[in-house]
Amino acid sequence: HTEMATVPLNFNIDAPRWDQSTFVGRLKHFLNITDPRTVLVPEGELDRAKALVEDCRAGLVPPGSSQEQLLYAKKLYDSAFHPDSGEKMNLIGRMSFQVPGGMAITGFMLQFYRTVPAVVFWQWVNQSFNALVNYTNRNAASPISLRQIGVAYVTATGTALATAVGLNLYTKQAPPLLARWVPFAAVAAANCVNIPMMRQQEIINGIMVTDEDNNELGRSRRAAVKGIAQVVVSRITMAAPGMIILPIIMERLEKFPFMQRIRVLHGPLQALLCGGFLLFMVPVACALFPQRCSLALADLEPELRDSIMAKHGDKVPYVYFNKGL
Repeated sequence: HTEMATVPLNFNIDAPRWDQSTFVGRLKHFLNITDPRTVLVPEGELDRAKALVEDCRAGLVPPGSSQEQLLYAKKLYDSAFHPDSGEKMNLIGRMSFQVPGGMAITGFMLQFYRTVPAVVFWQWVNQSFNALVNYTNRNAASPISLRQIGVAYVTATGTALATAVGLNLYTKQAPPLLARWVPFAAVAAANCVNIPMMRQQEIINGIMVTDEDNNELGRSRRAAVKGIAQVVVSRITMAAPGMIILPIIMERLEKFPFMQRIRVLHGPLQALLCGGFLLFMVPVACALFPQRCSLALADLEPELRDSIMAKHGDKVPYVYFNKGL
């Protein structure tokens, strides 16, 4: 059994397997943890994976474990447990659920864009899904009250609906393709509101920034703003190809006689095609920016910068923080 116990002595389960300072390294990382197959893993197996990861952190690698087993446990752990708090995340809020969840909702938003009630309903479903995802993937060190969650949810949903319904009325005279792009405009507008609102505590109170070795240095609002802005860009990027390219494809396809005969299947077909885009776009969008975000000392609030300089001189050129997803 010697080939089984192939865990190197200095094996660190939390060390990234791929270089997180490069886009390709981050893409491999997120392809691994947003793998939608992990959604089907039973709860018991997730809990065992967590126990194994925690044993490894404590330096107690169970005898006979292979590195493969440990890395798979870590993959399951990353897909289902919050990086800050280590709590199990609700299934729908996990990044690994973005493909199946997003695929169904986006497919229906793109299919039912013609009537106001349908637009209202699907945008509402989408914002509810987003609110849950944003809440689940927040920076857990910044608690948010139920009232703030409610306000964030209502504001974002309101923005999405106002954009969708407003543009829908506006595009009645426009070329048909423009009307198909309305759902994307609504989703992009709502993301610009939903994420900052859901994570307002971080903007109001700042988030903890650390030096390279994770020593806490203080709270920064500018760091929070940078992290949240990057998340907004990532989310819009995630939705963009499916919601911009797919309508062009459908517009072309629907001119064919065979497509007109299978009207019923247009919704499911759009959902499947969306899934294809998301399978690729969820990891790409997550990988756009490093998860461990950095900010130059010079860009921090003056008072925080001065206090860091007073303590550490110029030994801390950059501060680091978890930007959330």
